[in-house]
This record gives sequence, C-alpha cells and structure tokens, in this order.
Amino acid sequence: MLKKIAVQQLQIGMYVHLPLSWYEHTFLKNNFAVTTEHQLVKIRNSGLQEVTIDTEKGIDLADATASPPLTSTAPVEKQILLDELMAAIQDKHLPAPEKAALIHERAIDMMYRLLETPSADNIKTVKKGITEVVNLILSDDATTHQLLLITSHDFYTYTHSVSVGVLGIALSKILFKKSAGHNMNELGAGFFLHDLGKIQIDQAILNKPGRLTDEEMNEVRRHPNLGFKILNDTKQLTEECKLIVLQHHERQDGNGYPKRLKGDKIHIYGRICMIADVYDALTSDRPYRKKMTPFAALDLMRNEMLEHFQRDLFEKFVQIFR
Repeated sequence: MLKKIAVQQLQIGMYVHLPLSWYEHTFLKNNFAVTTEHQLVKIRNSGLQEVTIDTEKGIDLADATASPPLTSTAPVEKQILLDELMAAIQDKHLPAPEKAALIHERAIDMMYRLLETPSADNIKTVKKGITEVVNLILSDDATTHQLLLITSHDFYTYTHSVSVGVLGIALSKILFKKSAGHNMNELGAGFFLHDLGKIQIDQAILNKPGRLTDEEMNEVRRHPNLGFKILNDTKQLTEECKLIVLQHHERQDGNGYPKRLKGDKIHIYGRICMIADVYDALTSDRPYRKKMTPFAALDLMRNEMLEHFQRDLFEKFVQIFR
C-alpha cells in the first residue's frame, strides 16, 4: 500500500518512491529500501517536502515509531553494507556505469557509518571493503573510468573520502604498476581514511559558508594529527596510512600543514593524496561556492596552483581522466 509522508518522517527500513527524475538525485533507482542514515540525509537534503512509501515492501510509519532505530554499530547492518558492496563489485553482468554508481553509493554508506563510530572493529570492516574497491580499480579499467566520472554533489567528509580514495588509487595504479614495492590495499586505506581526524572538528566550522577566521583555520589544521591518533589508538596505523593522513595537506612549496614540509620531504604517498584532495574539493559543491567542472578544476590547478604539487605527478594525474 502506498502512503505519503513528510520527508522528516522517513525512517530506515521504509521503501521509498522518490518523485524526482533520475538526473535530480544520485541514487541508482527512484524506488528503493532505505537502509542507511546516509540515504536519509541525502533525501532530507533534496528539497522534498513529502515522499511516498510502500508499506508492503517496507515498514510503515507506525512500525518505525514503535521500533528503536537501527544504530551504526549493529553488526548485521555493517555486514549488509559490506556484502552489498562486494556483490556490486563481483557482479559481472552489471554495465560499467551502473556498477560504478552502485559501488560509489555503497562505499559512501560504509564511510558514513565509520565516521559515526570510528572503532577498531568498524575500521577493520571498512578496510575489507576498501580492499575490494582497490582490487577492482587495479583490474577493471571500464568501471574505474566510470568511477572517475562521478563527481560529488556535496563535500561531506564521507563523500569526499570515497572520491579521494578512488582518485588516489587510480593515480597510484599509473605510478606503481611496474613495481611490487607498494602495498596498494594499505595505500587505498590511507586515501579513504585521510580525513578521519575531521570527525573531531566542529562541523559548524567545516561547513561554514564563508572564509574561516585564523582561529577556525587553526582548529581545522588539527585534523591530520587527530586522524593519526585515531588510527594509532585503534591499532590500525600502517606506515602508508600514517604518511597519507599526516602529509595530505603539505605543499611542494612548503606552505602546507601541519609541519610545512617541502619538496622531497613530503612522501610520494602524501603528494598523491594532496593532488586528489585538491581536485575533489574543487569539483564538489562547497558551502561558499558551486563546484567546478573537471576541466576547469584541472586548468586552475595547472595555471594557478602548480607550485603546490610535484609537476610530473600532476601530469600523471591528468592522464587518469583520458
């Protein structure tokens, strides 16, 4: 039975019908079961006032009120998210564009859950999913190409983390394809987790629609060290993760943070993440500006920001979009 409800009444477990065209949202389908908090956030931020739910395919409003909401730490839900991600990756019949969209959505769901509760157990679960995504990027050029075409509609930490993860591994694939001296799975973990420390930064600062004060900027600049501490405390800190988390805001000209490292003092893993991080920031909607097209972002990076990057790495980065 179909029923209209206010969008704020939508709950995990409901089966929703979105009254939108396919190009007006980032979900794979218009009709689907709501399984994660991230999906709720996206629907509530879509501008809709009402949605339609199917009470035969999902729970009714009365059922949702009577039952406690699912929590991010529920083992069953974590396993469902991991299983769905792996199923999408392993499906050999899905066309590459649909496969990429589904993988991207499920990876975002997992990062959302992790950033809600960054426990050792949750980090381990997410790293399993990251390993599957890394292996896909290394072996499936068609789906990887489609993943690279997906640009973020927002700049939440969890969506940005997935985009930087995909970009970082795609560039690493070009750079290290003839070398066995790099642990690509741990590199992927580092790229996906590079902004983990932002969960301990005031979200009002991160989402401020305007220029940050010096005090606010100093607060934001704490996140590399905070991310390092979280991974260290949860015993998930590999050398790759350490270098990426600590160095992804360092700049080739020495004007980055937290240590103002310069040139070769920045590890190549940090330099890779730096480029991916800047590109995704430019091609995502921000509170204070609209996103740029990929071409415009690369043009700006080349003409106005090249001193921030290692030139030959940036040239390799441009190649991943060809």
